[in-house]
Amino acid sequence: MSRTLGHKKRIGLVLSQVPGYSETFFRNKIKGLQAQGFEVVLFVDQDKPNREPFLCEVRVSPFSAPLFKKLFRLLVLCFQTSPLKWFQLYSLNRKSGRSRYRSLKNVFLSLYLMTESLDWLHFGFGALAVHREHVAEVMGARMGVSFRGFDLYLSPLKEPTMYKILFSKPCVYHVLSQEMKTDLVALGVPEVIISVITPAIDVSFFKGSVSLESLKRPLRILTVARLHWKKGLEYTLKALALLKSEGVDFKYTIVGTGDQYERLVFATHQLGLQSQVSILGERTPEQVREAYKNHDVYLQYSIQEGFCNAVLEAQAMGLLCVVSDAEGLPENVLHGETGWVVPKRRPEFLAQVLIDLLGLSSASLDAVRAGAMRRVQQEFGLEQQREAFGRFFNM
Repeated sequence: MSRTLGHKKRIGLVLSQVPGYSETFFRNKIKGLQAQGFEVVLFVDQDKPNREPFLCEVRVSPFSAPLFKKLFRLLVLCFQTSPLKWFQLYSLNRKSGRSRYRSLKNVFLSLYLMTESLDWLHFGFGALAVHREHVAEVMGARMGVSFRGFDLYLSPLKEPTMYKILFSKPCVYHVLSQEMKTDLVALGVPEVIISVITPAIDVSFFKGSVSLESLKRPLRILTVARLHWKKGLEYTLKALALLKSEGVDFKYTIVGTGDQYERLVFATHQLGLQSQVSILGERTPEQVREAYKNHDVYLQYSIQEGFCNAVLEAQAMGLLCVVSDAEGLPENVLHGETGWVVPKRRPEFLAQVLIDLLGLSSASLDAVRAGAMRRVQQEFGLEQQREAFGRFFNM
């Protein structure tokens, strides 16, 4: 596809796999870019079996295929890609200090990207840009990178210098919160090339009402999250065990799936919470909205969290939100105004906040609910996000 005056800007978005139904950030981002007049091509390292047609074109890495198909697809890509680009990419990797083997491997890993003509090559996570830092330059495209939390705070703990080459390249960065921007600047990235664009939700779909009621018992508590260690669900259960020991009647529901299911079921048993805790598994957006309607308090007691869409949804639906102080959560929920922020890994603090909520008047609770709903409606709608990404890719 040749680039001509007035053409639609083409953005190549690189992810590890096609976003699932619950990965609303990327789905909303793609829809928003399309609505802004951009053409989006999705590049993924792995495909899903029997995948439904997606929102945009999808290009899959040949390395996800069985051996014979992998070799055949690599051969086809070799013929489709200019040898000059191969050599340029290999040379840039060598100049960056990489071995001959690693430099050659990086060329083959990037072949499926280089067959396209793009205005932007955007990596949806920082870690996905590692070993592909030079591809945009070879393609003649601008490079963008999103940091979403895990990739900025946890991945470098295993490999401290993983972003050294990336931070030396011409690039612009997107982060989810001011806290993440501050931390990226501390790593040497110029502030001027970092844009904060928070997650956003469909505020017409997630729209609740203020009840003007005090909290009743059993206290109905909800979390919507992947069953992943970083979500701090074991700390949440410990806090609820303390709540039970104080004689508080409650029901706690977790909506989500993940590799920590067995661990959480066992923790529930050990803490004596079998009668209070339910883990429902995966639910559709409509079912999640119904769950919000049927609960009073939303908990997100994460150890690490970039921002969290579910917290926005819960606030929009009029739930009282209690979150940890992990990364972007204190910007998502304003302590004492739109909810409560509790130090992470301190279940005794979380339990006390929940007990305190039960003593607040209906007027106090109404003020917090109304403030949260109003703020989400005004600042975290999809239209605001679409406009922000439009500005980002029109730099």
